Amino acid sequence: MKKYAIIVAGGTGSRMKGDVPKQFMLLGGKPVILYSIEAFHEYDPSLQIIVVVHPDYIDYWNGLCLEYKIAFLVQIVPGGETRFESVKNGLGVIEDEGLVAVHDAARPVINVEFLGRLYSEALDFGNAIPGIQLNETIRAIEGDNSRQIDRSTLRVMQTPQVIKISELKQAYKQFYKPNFTDDAAVIESAGFHLHLTEGLKGNIKITHPQDIILAEVLLKMNLYSADIHHVK
Repeated sequence: MKKYAIIVAGGTGSRMKGDVPKQFMLLGGKPVILYSIEAFHEYDPSLQIIVVVHPDYIDYWNGLCLEYKIAFLVQIVPGGETRFESVKNGLGVIEDEGLVAVHDAARPVINVEFLGRLYSEALDFGNAIPGIQLNETIRAIEGDNSRQIDRSTLRVMQTPQVIKISELKQAYKQFYKPNFTDDAAVIESAGFHLHLTEGLKGNIKITHPQDIILAEVLLKMNLYSADIHHVK
């Protein structure tokens, strides 16, 4: 079965307050985005990688390819105004059936074992949506009051989310909704069942400057390769 990866790098990283978007900031001597691209290529060199880049940064990306000597083919697609539009643009260049992983470029701490498990489960169940359990006590604010929520029923969702291409394309025919913050929400809204699976501890999303420091520690210690099990 043909395998693809859409790496969403269409943001401008305003919360990081850097000179470039967070996906292009240096992490351990190279741009954040290269870690996930290299992980997908290492997992399967035949996998087609599609990178969705904000139109203003396509030339910047091309410069990075030369500077860091990216030796394998990466297809570039212009991003849209929202993540929804960016993923839809990436899907638009896929003609074959198969599986596609949609991944946020700002999540560099992934590995081959994790990717292999997700593609395998998506082949069996139609999709594989990773999430991790919460360790903290959670309270919901209701006006002037609050109530504690059973954290065992909650998951923090991650990417990549691997989904059957035909089903994801069908789901992206919907009109955009504000709650479409990941692809799981899009396919669920289209009526497809979600197969939740255990996420990867350490698979953080770089959002604030201190996250770069944490990602460096995780990459050095290889913590992201441990403790990956199925959700019961």
